[in-house]
Amino acid sequence: MIFEGLADKLQQTFRKLRGRGRLTEADVVEAMREVRMALLEADVNYKVVKDFVARVKERAIGQDVLESLTPAQHVVKIVNEELTALMGGTQSRIAVANNPPTVIMLVGLQGAGKTTTAGKLANLLLQQNRRPLLAAADVYRPAAIKQLQVLGEKLDIPVYSDEESKNPVRISQEAVHTAIMKGRDVVIVDTAGRLHINEELMAELQNIKQSIRPHEILLVVDAMTGQDAVTVAEHFDGQLGVDGIILTKLDGDARGGAALSIKAVTGKPIKFAGMGEKLDALEPFHPDRLASRILGMGDVLSLIEKAEQSLDLEKAQDMEKKMLRAEFTFEEFLEQLRQVRKLGPLDQLLGMLPGMGNLKKMPGMEVNDKEMKRVEAIILSMTKKERRNPQLIDGSRRRRIAKGSGTQVQDVNRLLKQFVEVKKMMKQLQSMQKSGKKGKFKLPFMR
Repeated sequence: MIFEGLADKLQQTFRKLRGRGRLTEADVVEAMREVRMALLEADVNYKVVKDFVARVKERAIGQDVLESLTPAQHVVKIVNEELTALMGGTQSRIAVANNPPTVIMLVGLQGAGKTTTAGKLANLLLQQNRRPLLAAADVYRPAAIKQLQVLGEKLDIPVYSDEESKNPVRISQEAVHTAIMKGRDVVIVDTAGRLHINEELMAELQNIKQSIRPHEILLVVDAMTGQDAVTVAEHFDGQLGVDGIILTKLDGDARGGAALSIKAVTGKPIKFAGMGEKLDALEPFHPDRLASRILGMGDVLSLIEKAEQSLDLEKAQDMEKKMLRAEFTFEEFLEQLRQVRKLGPLDQLLGMLPGMGNLKKMPGMEVNDKEMKRVEAIILSMTKKERRNPQLIDGSRRRRIAKGSGTQVQDVNRLLKQFVEVKKMMKQLQSMQKSGKKGKFKLPFMR
């Protein structure tokens, strides 16, 4: 889960507040001390933490909060609002040129993920019915041009490159000219990086900037480097002037120091977040949604957007009907697993549901992506007849399926047993829906 360590500590602090009923000023002060420590341990900038805690404390010890019937909820609401403001308040969008093409220049240190991010950004713009062109202006890193060309082929997007030229300024200019000639409305320029900031790097980037006059200069930084990312952002903005930040590897950042500090320190908004390695794993950055996830309130809007982009609605509705009638087979179940996996890692999905982020920590309810893959391998090792009629699967068939899927016979036995249990539970759910009762069950990929 994103910012798992920080989220756990903040949610634990607010659970204590909720357990106290009426709050005193001392209760709030103690809670803010814990919040301060949690943010510092998450590698958030010290001054940012100090200012944040002061603002929250000032609002939280107001008379209207302490005398409220639900003071703990008021404090959480205040923290949510201040976290949202800290990260920029609202989503910051890319500037669009009045006369296409819109020129976007990606900058950053070597290893931050600029080239991959260029492909991800192009893919995101494709989904918005834009017509991007990629420009390979990194003439120093070995295979940088080839990498961008491979990404372009995958996305069916043109890539402008000139492997004979070692002049990134000229390449950038020609890329813009090519975009105009080919009717492409966005140019994404992938520039070179260095292992550290130096005069040579900045001079080159400044020359490119002057020659193509980009509408957006986006700095790509690795979220997992914490305060180093903030320092890099300060330097780039001071010497080049950037319009926004793209945080890569945010899905692997358990602390959150960069995301929670960078806007306050540099004044530049985070515009996109890298949430994985795949080309569709770049998302617009929504401060309010991320704040809600950190506090365990979920992010239902992002989940809905993911579902709309990834799922086949007709298949999902058909599957729902079959499940409620307990008529689904292993074939339908396999299709459902694949639909769920399209949405992303399960722990990320659960983090988007209010109160569900800690589900994987509950005994017997651990969410395991590896288990989903194991289940898929077992089902794929079945014949069509076996998938449609699991009663056919006797001892010898179970041994064959286990061997074919690289699992143990007990794994196959467990899946078959859980599949029968799920069908029974779906029948119970159907009857409970009719009678207005509630129940709960677990799926085979929850161990």
